[in-house]
Amino acid sequence: MPIPHPLTALRRIVLAAATAASVCVPAWASAWAQEVVLIPSRVIYPGETISAGALRQVTLVPGKVKPEAVATTLPELDGKVARRTLLPGRYIPTAALRNAWLVEQGASVQVNFIAGGLTISATAVTLQPGSPGDVVKVRNVDSGKVLTGTVMEDGSIRVGT
Repeated sequence: MPIPHPLTALRRIVLAAATAASVCVPAWASAWAQEVVLIPSRVIYPGETISAGALRQVTLVPGKVKPEAVATTLPELDGKVARRTLLPGRYIPTAALRNAWLVEQGASVQVNFIAGGLTISATAVTLQPGSPGDVVKVRNVDSGKVLTGTVMEDGSIRVGT
């Protein structure tokens, strides 16, 4: 039998004490202590952007603990893209989400090589999609050479050091 994590055991003790003491706590205080989470209200398919309209709020049952590594708040979910099918009434694992692509595969982008005071710019075609911070491969339009670079916030690709 696995040994429970110390924080899980502590959480159970605190919840048991809160449940035992709930007879002395006003109704508004117990409602305040309940956690509200967001779950899908309908099936969300892979590649679909998650919007607030596809989510519904539910209140956790007192004593029930939310699993780790799940996204349950609007900032964690709004505008993200589903990597796999998300079912209604189920938690959304963070591994099932990704940021929306900033550059699409086959798009023409500006590639910049910056070293000290030297800046070289060229046009390239992306060989894979990417979000800001992702490392992607691009093909230089003029030379045909394949380069690897980082997607920047402005949609350009930075190669080199």
